[in-house]
Amino acid sequence: MAMDVVDYEIKGNEMQFVEVELDPGEAAIGEAGSMMFMEAGIAMDTVFGDGSNQGGGGLFGKLLGAGKRLVTGESLFTTVYTNQGSGKRRVAFAAPYPGKIIPMDLSLLGGTLICQKDAFLCAARGVALGIAFQQRLSTGFFGGEGFIMQRLDGDGLAFVHACGTIERRTLRAGETLMVDTGCVVAYTPSTDFEVQYVGKIKTALFGGEGLFLAKLTGPGTVWLQSLPFSRLASRVFAAAPQRGGSREEGSMLPGFAAGGLLGGLFGGDSDD
Repeated sequence: MAMDVVDYEIKGNEMQFVEVELDPGEAAIGEAGSMMFMEAGIAMDTVFGDGSNQGGGGLFGKLLGAGKRLVTGESLFTTVYTNQGSGKRRVAFAAPYPGKIIPMDLSLLGGTLICQKDAFLCAARGVALGIAFQQRLSTGFFGGEGFIMQRLDGDGLAFVHACGTIERRTLRAGETLMVDTGCVVAYTPSTDFEVQYVGKIKTALFGGEGLFLAKLTGPGTVWLQSLPFSRLASRVFAAAPQRGGSREEGSMLPGFAAGGLLGGLFGGDSDD
């Protein structure tokens, strides 16, 4: 179907959201639970799949689109936001964790983008969400994202989010970049993506970088994130109390309060 051409504005720094401006009749699709607010006159409709083939393809086409999303670990449903008013209206989508929202104009990227499974946030109506299978066994097993990644197709705007700071690198033909496997956010299909063994057990065990690195070879464009969400989650889990209760860090007040209480209980009245 024809792509809707939308205007947008990304707001915020660490916790960003994107406002999408819709002309009358235009629509945007959003990941389930990503909507922040919408103005009056916008109708919200939950659909099977990605909404790119509504009204076409029949029941089988809708089930196929929904099945693709289920395979990538996403919800079976997306939500379509359509401007049914007479003037411009805005709908906003918020990132689920600290990081950056990246606008991707698929018409400038050859019509296709491969990205990590949970990267998609929202898009103009007409962008199709599919799956991309890793062709190499090593990439699927050790690439951080497994065998299946998201595939965005179309010639409109799509918005993806990632954790930390985002680095965009354009690789020339034959140019190679070695990256931590969890730091790869997205890349164009012309980029060759494989995983290589670092070759040194000592480096893997004591260097903190793991046994494998992603090897990206141009020509193509890649997007990298400085802080993979899995790394952030593991640090939070490691710092959290593991046996219930609470742990006070960086403060001596609880210790003094406990000492004063115990002294009062066991020392009696010092004035007597």
